[in-house]
Amino acid sequence: MSKPVIALQLYTVRDFLATPADVAKTLARLKKIGYDAVEGSVGCMAAAEFRKLALDNGITPIGAGTGFDQLRGDLKKLIAHCHGLGVKYVMLGGIPRNQWIAEWKKLPKELDGYAARLAKEGVTLQYHNHMFEFEKIGVKKGAGGKTILDLLYANTKHIQAELDFGWIARGGHNPVAWAKKLKGRLDQVHIKDWGVINDQPAWRAVGEGGIVWPEVFKACKASGTKCYIVEQDGWPVTNDPFLSVAVSRKNIKAFGLG
Repeated sequence: MSKPVIALQLYTVRDFLATPADVAKTLARLKKIGYDAVEGSVGCMAAAEFRKLALDNGITPIGAGTGFDQLRGDLKKLIAHCHGLGVKYVMLGGIPRNQWIAEWKKLPKELDGYAARLAKEGVTLQYHNHMFEFEKIGVKKGAGGKTILDLLYANTKHIQAELDFGWIARGGHNPVAWAKKLKGRLDQVHIKDWGVINDQPAWRAVGEGGIVWPEVFKACKASGTKCYIVEQDGWPVTNDPFLSVAVSRKNIKAFGLG
C-alpha cells in the first residue's frame, strides 16, 4: 500500500485566502509545516489557476467541495470545477438536519444518483458528516431507530463517506467502529480532535484531545483509507490556525502515520 497522504482542508485557513497573493503565501506556509496536499479551492481564483499555483508550491489538490443546491442545480458546472482542479473526489458538506428529517426516505436514492453521474466523469462523491447525522430516526417508546448516517449508507452504493472523526466523537459515537463499518467506502477522512475548555467542549489539534488516534488510524488503514485531511473548525487554544495545524502535523507524524 502506498504511503498515505496528509492533507489540509482549506476551510481551516479561510481567513488567509482573500487574494491570489494571500493564497500563495498560505500555501507556502502549509508546505513548510509539512502538508503536501489540500482539499478545497478558493473564491479569488479559477480552479485551474489555483491548481497551478498549488503545484508550483509543492502542494497537490486532492478534493473539491460542494453544496446540495449545486448538486441539484448545476452538476455540469461542478464537474468542470473538479476537472479544473484536477481532482477525483468532491465532498458534499452535509445536508441540513431539518431536510434530512423531512426527506430521509428519498434523499439517499437522490444522492446516489448524483454519485453515479459523477462517477462517469471520473469523480467520486463523498458525504461529510457533522454531529446531527447521529440523531436516530424511528425511535419508539425511547428505543430503537437508526441514525441518519446509517440510513444513508444502508441505502446507497455509489456514494463514499468522508467521515469526520471529530464530529463522530462529539455525536457520542466510536470513531473506530465507524471506520470499520465503512470499509471500502472510506478513501478520505477528516481528522480533528476535541477536548474541554472552561467546562465546555472545544476543538483541539489532532492528538491534543480525547480521540485515540492510533486505533483510528489502524482501522482506517484496514478500511482502505488513502488520505487523512486535517480540518480545524476553530482553534480556541492557540488562536492561530497555522500553529494549530502544525501541532496536528507533528502529532500525526509521532503516531507513525506519515
